[in-house]
Amino acid sequence: MKRTSTFNNLGGLQSILFCAGIYAVALFFSIFICSSVFYAFNPKKGNATQHLSQTNTQTDKSMFASVGK
Repeated sequence: MKRTSTFNNLGGLQSILFCAGIYAVALFFSIFICSSVFYAFNPKKGNATQHLSQTNTQTDKSMFASVGK
């Protein structure tokens, strides 16, 4: 008796499909982690200048407050 079930054929591909799924998940997380590390070391120009201008104004205010005492 010959078996011609598609369910059995899919069972043979289970390990390949599992590896492909794990590969896709690992690829997604590696892209996310690498991009977050990249942007931590190389911030966007607009965010960096805005952050620097905010810190400069805060430093100036605290310096004037200390001089005024």
